[in-house]
Amino acid sequence: MLRRYTIPLVLLFLSSGFVFTNCRSKEEKKVEAEKKTNIIFILADDLGYGDLGFLGQEYIETPNIDRLAKEGMFFTSHYSGATVCAPSRSSFLTGLHTGHTPIRGNLGVNPEGQYPMPDSIASVAKVLSGAGYKTGAFGKWGLGFIGTTGDPNQQGFEQFYGYNCQSLAHRYYPAYLWQNENKVVLEGNGWTEKTTYAPDLIQKETIAFLENNKENPFFLFMPIVMPHAELAAPDDEIFQKYRAKFKDEKPRLPGKGTEYGTDINTSAYQSQPHPHATFAAMVERIDLYVGEVLQKVDELGLSENTLIIFASDNGAHKEGGADPDFFNSNGPYRGHKRDLYEGGVRTPMIAWWPGKIQAGSQSDHISAFWDLLPTFADVAGADIPENIDGISFLPTMLQQKDQKEHGFLYWEFHEQGGKQAVRQGKWKAVKLQVFGSEKPTVELYDLSTDIAEENNIAAENPEKAKELEGLMNSSHTTNPIFGLLPSERK
Repeated sequence: MLRRYTIPLVLLFLSSGFVFTNCRSKEEKKVEAEKKTNIIFILADDLGYGDLGFLGQEYIETPNIDRLAKEGMFFTSHYSGATVCAPSRSSFLTGLHTGHTPIRGNLGVNPEGQYPMPDSIASVAKVLSGAGYKTGAFGKWGLGFIGTTGDPNQQGFEQFYGYNCQSLAHRYYPAYLWQNENKVVLEGNGWTEKTTYAPDLIQKETIAFLENNKENPFFLFMPIVMPHAELAAPDDEIFQKYRAKFKDEKPRLPGKGTEYGTDINTSAYQSQPHPHATFAAMVERIDLYVGEVLQKVDELGLSENTLIIFASDNGAHKEGGADPDFFNSNGPYRGHKRDLYEGGVRTPMIAWWPGKIQAGSQSDHISAFWDLLPTFADVAGADIPENIDGISFLPTMLQQKDQKEHGFLYWEFHEQGGKQAVRQGKWKAVKLQVFGSEKPTVELYDLSTDIAEENNIAAENPEKAKELEGLMNSSHTTNPIFGLLPSERK
């Protein structure tokens, strides 16, 4: 692990060099900053594998994300950290899969937010901050309330703007957002009215971060809220385009506590008279934000010195009126959010880095969210923490031959009776009712011939099923906060 005493040494170095740094010319500082590659990680929320134009989406236009794929590298076998929000983000930040990462579920706490990340663990933002990067996160956090160890400012991000609590992020016209430790009240929303569309406000702060750090190496984390339910989009040209396309729709009817009002249930979802048009508009709005980032990076002259990674935190969801079957959101894969089948965890990942990554390239290298920390550290020339699960895929991006491979990938999920999954080469094992049965079901699939996971071949391959179940058992470390395996219970 990165040693804790290195932090004071870094601070001492910075403070002792302060006068010298400020004596250098603006041009000299700019040249020094350009030696480090800027890193932007754009993370969509609940975006399905099939929701993007270049992957066959028929209804929704995503020209800017399609451009990323055309000019960059598409990873055909990339996986999210988990099948729901918080543990997926925890896996990304720590370089640890869900059998090891500290946050393994969406566990809410009072007065607001989710169970906090510990401050004793390395995070990607801490690693990059220690390497001289300016760090900012803009969007949805969900890993610890303000003032706790999980506060984004305590996890290495110098700037945070957005939703701290992922439950409050169910609402696109919230009463407030957070700017570091300061609550930013959004006048005219107040949970009763819809005046300010929060994602647009967050996007403005994101672009400002790029402007303010154009002469510094920076790490920008963009956990965009869309298209996570509820279904809500501004009544603008994008929305009207899809209203015309889908015409009369069957509305998503309201439920108890879902409407905007004084007794609002902030974790619920509002009714929506135009669910298909709204969902499509939300996905295209993600694309709009991606386009604005690309435009700003180009305008600032940073394109050839900036790595952009685009992905989704898990598979497509079915909540709040979303209709993944209509949009074919999971593409050729089985399952959705909260499943450990491919449709729940395989995510479309694109890497864009002009002059470094070959335009229009693809890779079938098997990778996952816990690889992002070592990859970003590798790009930044920073030390990679020891004892993590991730492997840098920088060699793949640069089309080098020394790429290390995973022996297997592992996931666990602590809802719906408990689930575990392992991918080892072409083999995929899924274990159901981990917590709720003395004899949980183990399914086995051959992804080389059955990408849709339609044919469970565990009975025909008992030794392989047993081997992968053994990997599941050995990959899980005890975490009583989020649930124990049967073998760990007293």
